[in-house]
Amino acid sequence: MSHPLAVLRVFALALLAFSFTLLLPAAAAWFGQDETPAAFAAFMSGFTATFASAVCLWLLTRRYANELRGRDGFLLASLIWVVTPAFAAIPFALFFPSMSFTDAYFEAVSGLTTTGATAITGLDALPFSVNLWRALLVFLGGMGLLVLTVAILPLLGIGGRQLFSAESPGPVKEVRLVPRMVKTALYLWPIYFALAVACALGYAWAGMEWGDAVLHTLATLGLGGFSSHDASYAFFDSPVIEAVAILFMTLAGMNFATHFMAAQRRSLSFYRADPEVRWYLGVMYASVLGVAVYLWQTDTFPDFPAALRFAAFNVVSLATTAGFFNTDYALWPFFAPLWMLFLSSFVSCAGSAGGGLKMMRALIVFRQVTREVVNTVHPNAVRAVKLAEASLSNEMVFAVLAFTFAYMVSLVSLTLLMMFSGQDLVTGFSAVVVSFNNAGPGLGSVGPGATFASLTDFQTWVCIVAMLLGRLEIFILLAVFSPAFWRK
Repeated sequence: MSHPLAVLRVFALALLAFSFTLLLPAAAAWFGQDETPAAFAAFMSGFTATFASAVCLWLLTRRYANELRGRDGFLLASLIWVVTPAFAAIPFALFFPSMSFTDAYFEAVSGLTTTGATAITGLDALPFSVNLWRALLVFLGGMGLLVLTVAILPLLGIGGRQLFSAESPGPVKEVRLVPRMVKTALYLWPIYFALAVACALGYAWAGMEWGDAVLHTLATLGLGGFSSHDASYAFFDSPVIEAVAILFMTLAGMNFATHFMAAQRRSLSFYRADPEVRWYLGVMYASVLGVAVYLWQTDTFPDFPAALRFAAFNVVSLATTAGFFNTDYALWPFFAPLWMLFLSSFVSCAGSAGGGLKMMRALIVFRQVTREVVNTVHPNAVRAVKLAEASLSNEMVFAVLAFTFAYMVSLVSLTLLMMFSGQDLVTGFSAVVVSFNNAGPGLGSVGPGATFASLTDFQTWVCIVAMLLGRLEIFILLAVFSPAFWRK
């Protein structure tokens, strides 16, 4: 049986740590002298409410210092991803008086799950502090709030390895990076920050102003397409800036464990040896070339270089689930954006900031299908499903197949709910797909340049559920609501 009071105690500490992040946009509003004092007041109110709630919850549960078990990690992960956005939404609700709680919560969930879909218009006119908070939510969500939490749990006498396995995006590779989980977290964060610094310098070198460079760096590394401009990267109209974005979106879509091993051993051989990286780059950039040729042949763009420029940026952005855009690709021939939505479902690597099924699961499913085909022809053949020359157990293969089935059922069910509510097929389906894959803008009335504000409250909550299910890998959230979870 789970220890809910012990879990609440740890959640209180995580919420307490999260409350201090609200001071960053508050400081930006104060020292930047935003045109309106409403931003500073909104962030300070959010900090006060979050800090007070965390302290009160900790005081009520401080006596329960039980060692957390595996199932406790599932409960803690669910609490952080479901409850924390309610506090992150406070500044939005206060700064935008006309914004409903549903839209404010949607914006916060979209940031922390690194989806990047927005319900806010007029981004160019927003105070820097508000856009900073949106980008900061993406950055914090990129590596997962629990990775940071795991790093501090051992200092409090609480084990943390099971928490990382509960929250980590995708199936975690069997690579023991360091003897203790806290060291793993402390190694991954510097890599994340190092890439962020390099990305910011790259944007500044390419011509972005420093404010935009910081905001877009936070969103790029977190693969959540919150921009400070309604037109996203079309605002800059710069192939050089787009090239920098493509590079760092590509890096952010890879497994950070692979980045760690390559940095630790100072060798690129880990990228070559990782089959997931090879397929990730191969599928994504083959799609870039294919979409570019398709757009050129359909006269969407006057010449191939222009087609390649726009195909490269938008295909990489949606495939990695970053969600930026530099043109309204919803106006392209329908095959191209539909293929990009398909890529968002599986291309990004396990252990990355991306969403969807992950490339590792797609490889396992593909090889299981291949095995079944061979066994159909040769019933007595004994073949194992292998990944990187290692044989996978049938239990792991069946788990991946079960997840894939749950993924498909979830997409269909949520799309049917959108249709039931009166939404058209293109908008409803794409909104569910990009929400579930944490990928940003979709098609139809939620396409590039539009927002999710046009959705009804019911449709918005469908998207919220999709974002949370996608970020928590379906089974984690479903397990918490199952009766078996609460039995001894």
